[in-house]
Amino acid sequence: MNRDDLVRAIDLALAGHWDDAHDVVQRDEADETAALIHGLLHAIEGDHANAAYWYRRAGRAPTGADPQGALRSLRESLAG
Repeated sequence: MNRDDLVRAIDLALAGHWDDAHDVVQRDEADETAALIHGLLHAIEGDHANAAYWYRRAGRAPTGADPQGALRSLRESLAG
């Protein structure tokens, strides 16, 4: 998945467009960054079991209590 798509998914999520953000990240479930974003989306929604699954797919530990902050940080690193 390219960076523009990942940034777009984050922008959609931060704007509250969960379904659209999910649609973007689900296009490439093997991409680790897309999986991390997917996990963060589920964490924001309160679906922590599903979030944990996607964090494992991304090879990452859960990001903590502020998934929206993690999305903003991830966006900065992708756009930078």
